[in-house]
Amino acid sequence: MVVEDDPAMRELLHDELVEAGYDVLTATDGRDAIEQLKRVPASAVVTDLLMPEMTGAELLDQIRLRLPGTPVVIISAFGTIDLAVRTIKAGAYHFVPKPFKIEELLVTLQEALSESQEFQRLQGFTRDAGGDAGMVAESRAMLRVLSTVRSAATADTPVLLIGETGTGKKLVARSLHEGNPGRQSRFLAIDCASLESSEAQETLFGSRPGQEATGGGLGLYQEASGGTLYLDNVESLPPALQERLLRVLTGTPGVQEGPADVRVIAASHEELQPRVEDGRFRRDLFYRLEVITIRLPPLRDRQGDLPRLVAHFVRKYGAKHGRPDVSVSPEAFQLLKRHTWPGNIQELENAIERAIVLGKDTVIRVQDLPEACLQGNEWPEMSADVKSVAHVEKDHILKTLKSVAGNKAAAARLLGLDRKTLYRKLKTYDISGS
Repeated sequence: MVVEDDPAMRELLHDELVEAGYDVLTATDGRDAIEQLKRVPASAVVTDLLMPEMTGAELLDQIRLRLPGTPVVIISAFGTIDLAVRTIKAGAYHFVPKPFKIEELLVTLQEALSESQEFQRLQGFTRDAGGDAGMVAESRAMLRVLSTVRSAATADTPVLLIGETGTGKKLVARSLHEGNPGRQSRFLAIDCASLESSEAQETLFGSRPGQEATGGGLGLYQEASGGTLYLDNVESLPPALQERLLRVLTGTPGVQEGPADVRVIAASHEELQPRVEDGRFRRDLFYRLEVITIRLPPLRDRQGDLPRLVAHFVRKYGAKHGRPDVSVSPEAFQLLKRHTWPGNIQELENAIERAIVLGKDTVIRVQDLPEACLQGNEWPEMSADVKSVAHVEKDHILKTLKSVAGNKAAAARLLGLDRKTLYRKLKTYDISGS
């Protein structure tokens, strides 16, 4: 729907959007728009800001109340940064100052509709979500992981999991264990970073003959007989234990302690190769562990999974804290999408639980989210000079490209955009790059 009191501008926008393939309704002012929207809900609304009877800002409030999740793009000849910030904080998807290129508006609409569809998916997932959140797989990155997990689960081969903190390495290890019909015994996990050097040998392998046992004599390796031993933060394993683990895995005659019928899954939050090269991790143990290596993508690289992940945690913690009907506002969801999630799935889970615990009603709102989600999403401070939003965005993209020597893939990651979106913006702003 296009809402514009100027007849010439209204007709121009109608014709351009129809030519671009959209079905377009037009309204002469906010009240006319509300009456039409009662009969035919629009997928998106483009509205002028200053109009008689009802302003674009007042129309925005009505749409947020009646049609939550419907993106609203504000257009105005009074394109100051302060005005843009206020309208976006009020819930507008974007602010486009006049005059503008129609290509700029088309790109904005395409992105708004895409994000609106994701919000609608979130609503559906919130009603139907279930299962393990960390194993959600709609993004290509996570689909590749699950394909490898399914193939590797039935073998007894050691597996090395590489992924940042909070990416779900332990959950993947459990999936490998549970997917192996021959490993239905125990799944035991140990954080190698927590092992005190004086107790590490006995914790993992028990006491040797002639030693005084303080923990019952058996180590986790023996207790995991017939099952799986999960070594988290394996990069922290002391050198003496690296040697002993290697001997156990290779079945060296005369030195193997305990049963050999144990599958070992190791995990590290960093690549082990640099540690191997500088002598901090045994090369022979590294090759023994990395027979199958699975790299878990960070949450920032699996944005397609975010709606289902959010829905899972909303359902989980809504039930836990007595708020089963809680939902997420469109504005809060947009902030969740724009956050880079350095703490990955664990950070997202904590953010949703916090919002549910501290929230006052049945909707998670922007103010319920952690401060980290809000930082970096405010409009950049600028001088009092009037500049368009497009000017600011173009300048930011140019600076980001320069910082990564023109690498578009790296720039897209820093900007929080997928590559296709970045390429559209480069075309719109006529930015060339290597």
